[in-house]
Amino acid sequence: MKNTNNIIAGVDEAGRGPLAGPVVAAAVILPKNHSIEGLIDSKKLTAKKREKLYKEITNICDYGIGIVSHRTIDKINVLQATFKAMRVAILNLKQKPDNTLIDGYGLPDQVIKNEGVIGGDNLIECISAASIIAKVTRDELMLKIDDIFPEYGFAKHKGYGTKAHMENLNIYKACPIHRKTFSPVKKNIPKMEWLISKDKLNKLAVQLVSLHYLNKNYTIVHINFNLNEKMPIDIVLKKGEINVFVKVILLMKNTNRMNIENLTTDELNNMKYEASKFNQESDSSLESKFEIATIFLQKNPIIDIYNLHNED
Repeated sequence: MKNTNNIIAGVDEAGRGPLAGPVVAAAVILPKNHSIEGLIDSKKLTAKKREKLYKEITNICDYGIGIVSHRTIDKINVLQATFKAMRVAILNLKQKPDNTLIDGYGLPDQVIKNEGVIGGDNLIECISAASIIAKVTRDELMLKIDDIFPEYGFAKHKGYGTKAHMENLNIYKACPIHRKTFSPVKKNIPKMEWLISKDKLNKLAVQLVSLHYLNKNYTIVHINFNLNEKMPIDIVLKKGEINVFVKVILLMKNTNRMNIENLTTDELNNMKYEASKFNQESDSSLESKFEIATIFLQKNPIIDIYNLHNED
């Protein structure tokens, strides 16, 4: 007789097909006799319905999420990255499932007991729930990335190869979160000469530093993209109950690392003045923190963060 007390997890992914951003997987264990209604393939739901179900699922279910970056996708290919995200999602569950049902094909090993179910995201509720968690999680990530790279329209297409995305990719070339091994991106990887000719180095520096903070779970409040106007603050962030004001300094080739202590007094005074205006305009009473981020552009950019002590 089949054991009805077995713990079954459903697993699905979002983001295998896009040209940019991570692949996200989710694993969900639904409670017995749950009251969630409308669990089907996330692609068949409106964004509003997905978000409603996302809240219901996360409120009552054991769930795990796995996120694998575009860099790893380029290193190991998107299929292996998807398997990796699924394994991470399953391991992030609080309970250990007796069996795992995966949309499509199962993992190519049984280190974690699993089986694939073709069309499972529309047939099995726990897989449907996982598809919703994965989709909403990835969409929210792409909305945050859109704040950093607004020229590509990620908020609308979430990195998929739509006509608008392809047009913007041809115009602006690939950005740091594009998957460089994907054919349309590979054709549009910018060279340093092109970036210099288009006066894009400073903007790219600010975008890379913003991405660095985003990956550390800061909330991006404002980015200064009007870099022709020299401003004391390039990025405004929030972390907990603190506003973080950041000045980005681009270090060019053959430039020695700067002695940051020579900058702190003037930089901090200018930043404090701009921060006070920002806090006043946004009616913010949060504590302020000031940082300088230096970035040296190369294949793997080097970013150093310096905390400026706020002494009134």
